[in-house]
Amino acid sequence: MSKHQGKVAVVTGGTSGIGFAAAQRLANEGARVFITGRRQGELDAAVKRIGKNAIGVQGDTSKLADLDRLYATVKREAGHIDILFTNAGGGEFLPLSDITEEHFDATFDSNVKGVVFTVQKALPLLREGGSIILNASNVSIKGVAAFSVYAATKAAVRSFARSWILELKERKLRVNVVSPGPIDTPGLDSLAKTPEQKAQLKAQLLSTIPLGRLGQPDEIAKVVSFLASDDSSFINGVELFADGGSAQI
Repeated sequence: MSKHQGKVAVVTGGTSGIGFAAAQRLANEGARVFITGRRQGELDAAVKRIGKNAIGVQGDTSKLADLDRLYATVKREAGHIDILFTNAGGGEFLPLSDITEEHFDATFDSNVKGVVFTVQKALPLLREGGSIILNASNVSIKGVAAFSVYAATKAAVRSFARSWILELKERKLRVNVVSPGPIDTPGLDSLAKTPEQKAQLKAQLLSTIPLGRLGQPDEIAKVVSFLASDDSSFINGVELFADGGSAQI
């Protein structure tokens, strides 16, 4: 039997990168997967690529009405949730001197507000003993110039897990954090605007990774699958760094 046979999973931000890879792996391992994305065309394409075990629900996780619509669909189509992976979010480089209110609000809305209410509104559907996985980043513990707002949001995400395992212990819900390092995704590419800047960024990132390469989305998806499975049944509240060792030096 596949690792997640018969389970129901929700993956936010599932149209590309880590979210897509996680949704694809969970579906391949037997789960029925609901994915979200803000752009309908990209969402439809992702669902088609994942196959029959995927259902797409268009929406922005920072908008509570969109979350309500997501979970209404999950309730109608599946009735419960076993696995929740809060992946949606993003950021951009901006030095302290240039931070605007709009940048701050947008980053915290997508990366912090979105996570809080994605989890809160899933609670009525989450089965006892289910797994909640929060996507953070190794910058939750590392200083990165011109990335302070993003890093602060990921530190907040990591903090949530510590408190939520206490609040949810009666339901035996596990909450863990996966903190990737630099992963070869469209999101990483979007941090630089020109080919020269992209090459410079990747060279700088590679210099910080003991394994000497960028991670691949499916390498994070494997961690998500592990944290969602019974293989991690006594793991709760951890931050698991999947970053080639860069957070350890």
